[in-house]
Amino acid sequence: MPQARVLYWFRTDLRLHDSPALKAALDLKPEVLYPIWCWDSHYVYRARVGNNRWQFLIDCMNDVSRSITNLNAESKLFVLREPAVTLLPKLFRAWNITHLVFEKDTDAYAKERDKQVIESAEKAGVKVIVGPQSRTLWDSDEVMKANGGKPTMSISQLQAAGAKVGAIARPVETPTNLPGPGDVELDIDQERPESKPDINGKYRESDEKTYSSGIAGPQGDYSVPTLVELGMKPATTPHRGGESLILARLESILADEDYTATFEKPKTSPAAFEPQSTFLTSPFLHFGALSARYFYHRVEDIVEKRRKEKKAVSTPPTSLTGQLLFRDMYFVAQAALGYSFGQTYGNSHCRFIPWHLPSKVDVKTGLVTGEYEVDDEGKEKEFQRWRDGKTGFPWIDAIMRQLKQEGWIHHLARHAVACFLTRGGCYISWERGAEVFEEWLVDHEAACNIGNWQWLSCTAFYAMFYRCYSPVAFGKKWDDTGEFVRKYVPELKGLSKKYIYEPHKAPIQDLKKAGVVIRGDGSEEMSEGVPVYPKPMFDFNVQREICMQGMKNAYRVGLHGNDPKVLDGSWKELFADDGAGPTEGKEGGPGGMASFEDADEADGAREELVKAKRTSKRNVPKASPEAARKGHKREHSQGTIDGAFGKKVKS
Repeated sequence: MPQARVLYWFRTDLRLHDSPALKAALDLKPEVLYPIWCWDSHYVYRARVGNNRWQFLIDCMNDVSRSITNLNAESKLFVLREPAVTLLPKLFRAWNITHLVFEKDTDAYAKERDKQVIESAEKAGVKVIVGPQSRTLWDSDEVMKANGGKPTMSISQLQAAGAKVGAIARPVETPTNLPGPGDVELDIDQERPESKPDINGKYRESDEKTYSSGIAGPQGDYSVPTLVELGMKPATTPHRGGESLILARLESILADEDYTATFEKPKTSPAAFEPQSTFLTSPFLHFGALSARYFYHRVEDIVEKRRKEKKAVSTPPTSLTGQLLFRDMYFVAQAALGYSFGQTYGNSHCRFIPWHLPSKVDVKTGLVTGEYEVDDEGKEKEFQRWRDGKTGFPWIDAIMRQLKQEGWIHHLARHAVACFLTRGGCYISWERGAEVFEEWLVDHEAACNIGNWQWLSCTAFYAMFYRCYSPVAFGKKWDDTGEFVRKYVPELKGLSKKYIYEPHKAPIQDLKKAGVVIRGDGSEEMSEGVPVYPKPMFDFNVQREICMQGMKNAYRVGLHGNDPKVLDGSWKELFADDGAGPTEGKEGGPGGMASFEDADEADGAREELVKAKRTSKRNVPKASPEAARKGHKREHSQGTIDGAFGKKVKS
């Protein structure tokens, strides 16, 4: 019987330790093993990826390539510059492949891509082995099935469903040798992907060239692309990627058993820097440079040892392993809801709030388009000032500048700026903030980013919208002297502790002494050689009350993203004209848009939706009667707001 010739397709598993899919490939005892990476145009052009996350990915790819070479001098990570859907069928023939092996991925886009790849492999007579999903603790699809086919909306739901699936698997052994790749010459044509639309085009400083030199790259050696080829500016993040780096760091951290076993994330400081106050494992988990199962069991072994010794330990959800449970919870929600999880429109578990700057919707596909409607020019300016770290609130601005510069911020810092943009300040759609995080975070994980923004905007997972973060008091709580602000908002570094969080209240003489001018909207950076910092863009106390009233009203109305009134735009009938957000008038657009005018495929779409609403429910995403009415059954810890406000719904 001929030996196997295996393509091992790396994706979200850029490591050699605890890789069950790689083990499955090696268990075939292959004659040759081609470790490959298909350079996917979806991420190059269609997903928001900033230069810092690209650099982290490149680091991880180069690191695992070196590790492969250490085990076999003839091998490496072979990066082929063409999307998998068009490339792999050609590779099957060119390299006489018998098996394709890869790790399962439950992201919505990945599911579609992998389905096409599996179909093409079957047509080519290539056997496909999909290894277990190991970027999470459990297989997300299996947990979803154990949860009745529904998304997990709390840690307790996840734990209950996970227990039905079984114990979290122990890590598999790291390979000590690898087969060589065989002949890597290719005589096939490259099918260059369509580059338009390029959602990242506005961030490139030169043309994107990763596909311009053929499948094997500019040197013909299947090298890892560079930021220069991507047309991106040099990375500014201090955080570097790679399996070898995180494993070495992990050994150092886990050596402190007391810190590891008693870690409680809410007690770590969002104002800490050089170093930060947490493990910073999230970007490594995202790219698969660190196995979630390996991390979990290393920590749990220490915790169990201390339990037996009757020493103090922390417990989920605030413990280290609890953070991994939160991650799994969001992954299962994404697996259950698919593309609709990432938006309000059509999402059965996301509350409908008439936010400012709502996403534009393609009513034919039911998906957001990546653009948004500017219903209020003032809110657009607030959004841009929030994004640029020029709100006039130093705590918020310091966090946003750290995010843009370094690609990472503490989870409580994420809470603060997300609350400020949505329910606790600007009343702007959580989808706008999620897109900025998608672009800038080195640890961006679609499921976690979306879930956290829904949580913090109180549209899903969490309901206590009245718990609002102050952009002044919250910063003072963690950093009374303002060192974090001085680090990331250097124009304020000379201000005294008394005014560092509210510089607009400082007397003129204090400002002169500090060497800063306070005025304007952030568009002016210098005045006669003196730095200018903007005034606050609104009175926070006034704006918070507007947001609270808006949230109360939206909760009272009680719509969710899959409600027919949200789909057909008749939601405005239920809101007063003077309500928060674009609520004025009777005629609304889909999913919170002010009108249908800017919706894709808008011509005749509303009439079709109204007709469908009258004659059938088939066009509405399926949900249980209870889910359609309430969204999801909340745990007691999440609070219960429905019915708390007695005013009748406007009809």
